[in-house]
Amino acid sequence: MTCETALDQPRHRHGALTDTPAVTTARTERNRDAAAAFETHVLPHTDTLLTAARSAIDAMSPARHHRAWRLLLDDLEHAASQIERILTSPVKPGTEAARERDSALWPYLAAWAEHGYIVSDLVDQHRLPAVPSPSADIQREWTVRAQDARRRGDLEPFESWYDAEGRLITLAYLIEDEESTVLALAGDLVSPRWQVLGRYDNEYAAGQASPPPVPPGVLRPGSSRYHSRVPTPEVLLQELTGDIIGARHSGDVADVLLTVTQDAGYAPGSLARMGELISTAAEFAEAMETRQGHRTAARLTVIGRQLALLTGELREAGEELSAAVGVLPPHRAPRPRFLTTPHPPALTTTPPLTNPAPYGRTATASRR
Repeated sequence: MTCETALDQPRHRHGALTDTPAVTTARTERNRDAAAAFETHVLPHTDTLLTAARSAIDAMSPARHHRAWRLLLDDLEHAASQIERILTSPVKPGTEAARERDSALWPYLAAWAEHGYIVSDLVDQHRLPAVPSPSADIQREWTVRAQDARRRGDLEPFESWYDAEGRLITLAYLIEDEESTVLALAGDLVSPRWQVLGRYDNEYAAGQASPPPVPPGVLRPGSSRYHSRVPTPEVLLQELTGDIIGARHSGDVADVLLTVTQDAGYAPGSLARMGELISTAAEFAEAMETRQGHRTAARLTVIGRQLALLTGELREAGEELSAAVGVLPPHRAPRPRFLTTPHPPALTTTPPLTNPAPYGRTATASRR
């Protein structure tokens, strides 16, 4: 996160780089630190970890995603071999050769940073449950109690994952008589067929006794947070609100409204980004492949349509303000920063001369 902040700082509010050397320095430090950490903590153990991960897949019942996992493990093995090869090249620290070496390491380090959870989750499959599962009768008894509690609104899920058998495992708080206990559940809680696997005193015990999680999926398999194009920084809404507060002409306010509603070009507006966020969240909810996920996806889709209508209305309001060519009236004068009353006129020792009204006008006419 520190490196990402350092890479954002040399950009102005429209996204253009204002300090190229600072960007180069930040990337150099990121690459060097990542390489040193991987070489010390991960590289000596990659063969052992990958072997354990592959054996975990071999012990599972066949599933369509196993081929993708094996391909990812092969990809990480290739990345580790390339990292080891590049690190063996002798370079002097702080030189241009060292910076080029660290830069060449970055794509392989990023692969481990992004997909390393695949290895750790598969290795964890070798963990045995801390306690044996309760009997079938006890599971049925707790299932009835849990289903009754869910109808009352007294069952609160707080964590979920898939196990090696393809079951959706959920940990939930069961609240009875103002006391709570932790249940491990199997199945989609929105469907009528789900059951309790066990009852536990706390979250840690429930997690250790439940089937371990397999690697979760991703929304878009081809995306990467480490290799995607740096997005254009968005002008914060509080800054735009400040622009409106500091405006004197209607055109200034119109510019702000048209900025937040812009839906194309180099820098889409805040509402366009919000629309993209909502549609992506709907895509994620639909990809969960549960009844609740489908419901939430439909709800988010409706919200996205409402936002599109609001964006159109706001854009029309901005165009109206632009055409109004308005200006704030002068009586809305700003307050002074320090003085609360005007200074009294300076006293003089001689009274001012009284001039007769010019061109024969009377004093009354002059005052008028």
